[in-house]
Amino acid sequence: MHRLLLLGCLWLVAAPPVSSIFQRPTGTPAPLRLQYLLEPLHPTVHTQRGATATLPCVLRTLPHNYRVKWSKVEPANYRENIIIITNGLYHKNYGPLSPRVRLRHSHRYDASLTITDVALEDEGRYRCQLVNGLEDESISLTLHLEGVVFPYQPSNGRYKFNYHEAKRACEQQDSRLATYQQLYKAWTEGLDWCNAGWILDGTVHYPIINSREPCGGRLLLPGVRTYGARDKQKDRFDAFCFTSALQGQVYFIRGHLNFKEAGQACRNHGAAIAKVGQLYSAWRFSQLDRCDGGWLADGSVRYPITIPRERCGGLPDPGVRSFGFPSKEMRTYGTYCFVG
Repeated sequence: MHRLLLLGCLWLVAAPPVSSIFQRPTGTPAPLRLQYLLEPLHPTVHTQRGATATLPCVLRTLPHNYRVKWSKVEPANYRENIIIITNGLYHKNYGPLSPRVRLRHSHRYDASLTITDVALEDEGRYRCQLVNGLEDESISLTLHLEGVVFPYQPSNGRYKFNYHEAKRACEQQDSRLATYQQLYKAWTEGLDWCNAGWILDGTVHYPIINSREPCGGRLLLPGVRTYGARDKQKDRFDAFCFTSALQGQVYFIRGHLNFKEAGQACRNHGAAIAKVGQLYSAWRFSQLDRCDGGWLADGSVRYPITIPRERCGGLPDPGVRSFGFPSKEMRTYGTYCFVG
């Protein structure tokens, strides 16, 4: 996965055509055309959590004694994990995706992979490889989940997580550590955060829209700044978490509740106190907009603003605002509940 050490400013500059920059020297052979696999029309498949997605892989012809192997490239360790192998007649599933994957097999040349009940961890790069002796070939596809990235730190302050603690913290809040591509996209959409945080591949970054002294100085251009790869055990930072659409609803209960009473109020309605990732998802995908601070499962108090206004924090941009981690005995706030 490519990592950009410093991304340039927000304005795009027209570039000359690629052909005028990269011309094949005379006598250089053209890249080999795929002989057995069709190039996918769209190498990126867009989906949401809970949906069913199909990654296309279609054969031009059926060679003798062939196999098709699907695998997923994991950014945390750059390994390829096998998902399914087929010879056209029989197939075998492997790994944690096994219960949720099948071959579409709409015709005898179709080796496309279908994933049901798409989960956050399913996002990433997949490879369909035709194994045929000395003539192996493959195509790569990307499964992209529509979602939202949010920075996360615990109640005891910033820069407290090693990599493994950051990973667990995101998972506990109905999310996962973001990939670099997810963080970069969030930056292009306005994420501006001065604290550095872990992402899924074990590197550390922070996204800056408005250059300022505490965040590397005013002279540096806006961009996703990087600390590079860090020691996953010893080094401590915040986390950048990613979540996608909910299979459920987040709603607010008004009241003057302490943290314990907030949890009980949700349970009285057959719900659970919402997690941070669930509130961000409801804000992004359901346009949840409330001016009321409410308890969440981690003991923080937050509220989602879709339409910015003066009396709701006064900030000009939409977002999930935070009151931090007040005393759990404080009876000042309502609560946000989640029902699946």
